Amino acid sequence: MKKLPIQALLFDLDGTLIDSMPHHHDAWVLWHDKRGLTLDGDTFFTSTAGRSNAEILGDMLPGSSAEDINAMADEKETLYREIAARSLGLIAGAHSFVMQAREAGLRLAVCTASTPMNMKLAFDRFGIDAWVETITSPADGLRGKPHPDIFLEAARRLGVAPAACLVFEDAPLGIEAARRAGMRAFALTTTLPAEAFAAYDNLVGIAPDFSGLSPATLAPGA
Repeated sequence: MKKLPIQALLFDLDGTLIDSMPHHHDAWVLWHDKRGLTLDGDTFFTSTAGRSNAEILGDMLPGSSAEDINAMADEKETLYREIAARSLGLIAGAHSFVMQAREAGLRLAVCTASTPMNMKLAFDRFGIDAWVETITSPADGLRGKPHPDIFLEAARRLGVAPAACLVFEDAPLGIEAARRAGMRAFALTTTLPAEAFAAYDNLVGIAPDFSGLSPATLAPGA
């Protein structure tokens, strides 16, 4: 992978900027319980985080109609918003880190598999949409992670080469999507331990959250 000086930071949303993954986990547990199904939380998260609901449910329930998949996805996301509306918070240090990156002149984007209504909940609460220049998601007709589409579209909109982008992610599928996009990545262990990211050669660092991280260190010269 050709390495250029970092010019843009691309942030996942769930589990990276907002502490939402416990709420998504609880929503999926409730969704499975309603159907008498069991859920292996760790395995499920590792294999699905960063994918769209249509992709997840299409694999989980092959043969289901698009209408049924959309209805089931809406049900799960409604459960999530009911939970998140009460207690959604930011990942520690996220706001300060992004503000420092803005002041340093780095280009910024949110690249997420989240739904428009879920994004609105987070944006209304924290103003995250005003932190960055652009937001890419499956709502733009893009494939979810591990496909690189969301990251590549953000780089295109920002006018920055993929090799000059640094992706922040909390899920292995997101790190893999960054690798396929030709981008370096930084992992946050907000949901999974560091060992979950050991196989990725595009990884430049791992931290529990943004506390103590400095854009100037990660993107010197910005």
